[in-house]
Amino acid sequence: MSLPPVYLQGRTATRVVLVFGLAYFLSYAMRAINAVIAPALSADLQLSNADLGLLSAAYFMGFGMMQLPIGVWLDRHGPRRTESALLLFGAVGAAIFACSHTLLGVWVGRALIGVGVSSCLMAAFKAFRVWYPAERQSQLGSWMLVIGTSGALSATVPVAMLLPLIGWRNIFFGVAGALLLAAWVLFSRLRDVEQAMSAAHTKPVSSTTAVDAAASISASDEPGYAAIFSDPYFRRMALLGAVHQGGFMALQSLWAGPWMMTVLGMSIEQTSHVLFLFNLSLLIAYLGLSWWAPRYVAYGQRRGLPALRVVAIGLSLSVLLQGLMVLLPYPQSWWLWVPFAVVITVTTLGQTHVSLAFPTALVGRANSAFNLTLFVGAFSLQWGIGLLLDWFVALGWRNADAMRMAFACYVLLQVFTLWQFLRQWSIEAPSIQLNKP
Repeated sequence: MSLPPVYLQGRTATRVVLVFGLAYFLSYAMRAINAVIAPALSADLQLSNADLGLLSAAYFMGFGMMQLPIGVWLDRHGPRRTESALLLFGAVGAAIFACSHTLLGVWVGRALIGVGVSSCLMAAFKAFRVWYPAERQSQLGSWMLVIGTSGALSATVPVAMLLPLIGWRNIFFGVAGALLLAAWVLFSRLRDVEQAMSAAHTKPVSSTTAVDAAASISASDEPGYAAIFSDPYFRRMALLGAVHQGGFMALQSLWAGPWMMTVLGMSIEQTSHVLFLFNLSLLIAYLGLSWWAPRYVAYGQRRGLPALRVVAIGLSLSVLLQGLMVLLPYPQSWWLWVPFAVVITVTTLGQTHVSLAFPTALVGRANSAFNLTLFVGAFSLQWGIGLLLDWFVALGWRNADAMRMAFACYVLLQVFTLWQFLRQWSIEAPSIQLNKP
């Protein structure tokens, strides 16, 4: 007779979320910090717009290149060992960033930071999947996004206040220390939990867990990444994610700040306040989405209203708002970034749709592959916008006009991608068919 599966409860369950949340908080802060410190970096290191874009994009390159191997390491070594080891690379990267006086040095440092924090969300999801019941998964995922967005908030006004006092180099020395602390907390504070849950899961478990175990054992016999990347449904969703969600990451983590200062004429202090409000709106929107999405899915299933329709509507509004930003280069137009932060959260529904669409045996690889496309998009667009900026300036355009034109090109790319998504509306599920539960 099988025993029911064992899950975390009480203070231990809360402790696990907070420990993983600390690392993800730092991960998101490092993603967004360049939007505030960009002027100081450019002045100290004599960086062009293309250099600045390439430097910030190094985070996404380091992060993205780790996504596929991370899935294997999490399965073999567990989330505690995998994430705590990688965070050490992030600490080294932050120290290199703080010490460097050349573009190459800070680029290597930022790339290592990306490598170091690359497992922060996936490791948490791996632990949540094993240590918490299925009905809590969406709630836990939403809380991680809230914690992450709080990290982005910490990289706005607080960083702007510290910048003139201690400089960006000392800020990154502090980041190195924080990443070392997070690695130690993860490795030491979760050891007892991991051992207890490992012992509990060696006992006979329910038939549902047995099915999951069988799927994992036979995973080597299932189609791999090549089959996923070649699937028409995956390509449709991946293109949308790379351009819209990846592009949003590029704006949030760098170009939103220069837009406020160059196009709208704001000071660093004013920019930090707008970015704080922008990220606060994003945080509140994620909280609202965590409450609304499960209810909409249940309602939509009854009424035949697919979640992808909400994605299409939300992204259409997103493109409209960004178009208005380009057409209205006035200080008062900063408020357009607030509704933009709200509607862009629909991309989370697209990511969830991918996770639920693939057979259970391929979910891990599908999630990793999709996450990779997001960061490839973020890297390409963050650097690409910088290249366009320098090109338009070389043609004789003013900096503000060059930035508006670069953003206009990105908006047109989003329009094309959204049109492609709508044109392929009939492709609603992967063509890979296994024994999907």
